[in-house]
Amino acid sequence: MSKEPDGPESAAGATASRPRAEKRRMPVWQESLLLLVMAVVLALIVKTFLVQAFYIPSKSMQPGLQVNDRILVQKVSYWGSGTPQRGDVVVFEDPGEMPGAEGQDRIDWLDSNEQQPADPSLLTDVLGKIGLYPTGGHLVKRVIGVAGDTIVCCDSQGRLEVDGVPLDSSGFTLNNSRCDGPEKATCDWSAGPIPDGMLFVMGDHRDDSADSSYHLNCVGREKDAPCDASQAYVPVSAVVGKVFARVWPASRMGLVKRPTAFDSLDSAIEQQDQ
Repeated sequence: MSKEPDGPESAAGATASRPRAEKRRMPVWQESLLLLVMAVVLALIVKTFLVQAFYIPSKSMQPGLQVNDRILVQKVSYWGSGTPQRGDVVVFEDPGEMPGAEGQDRIDWLDSNEQQPADPSLLTDVLGKIGLYPTGGHLVKRVIGVAGDTIVCCDSQGRLEVDGVPLDSSGFTLNNSRCDGPEKATCDWSAGPIPDGMLFVMGDHRDDSADSSYHLNCVGREKDAPCDASQAYVPVSAVVGKVFARVWPASRMGLVKRPTAFDSLDSAIEQQDQ
């Protein structure tokens, strides 16, 4: 019997019977390392340009924000020409660490209790640097005045006046004193006009906050004259961003909103400027 010659079908069968070479996969440890690096880079981008976590180190923002609350700060609002507005709760670097006028020494605003979180560790320190854990070393206050504003304490009802318009802060502050600016141990002080690129900030806990009013120098001034506010203003360049949410504790998780009292204040100032 003669052997049949090899044809196309037998060649195809031989090809199909050969095992295909498997695609080479990355080792698990390399894949895990790559994912970790990508996660760190993404966290750094988010921290630098979008959102950063902080914690509340003191009682100065009570009743709205309590000691050790964890908050989120968004930076998008202040991109480009965006700047802090009256009523914003902002996180900022210590003005005492910023360069002052020639020959002028800046006074630190932070005390030792506000430098770091209450539970520091190597892990939390590393996570904080890449934006995955709340950090300390910053201050949290509410913007009361912006460039051009004059702040006066206080009217007959104990309210702050911004450009001659009273601010009703009763809905968002804590205060056991008779006026809304008690940190100078007097209800008779003023500051402004606020220079360009500067802010006047105060804590919502009016009588327990080392804020702009606390750093005024009113010694030796004549009656009704402005205090020396050279150490009291916060440079806009020191602002990290605007607080928009509290994420811990879970029982008080929610958005941090601008009080409606500032809408009324802004409208009244706009009307008198027309």
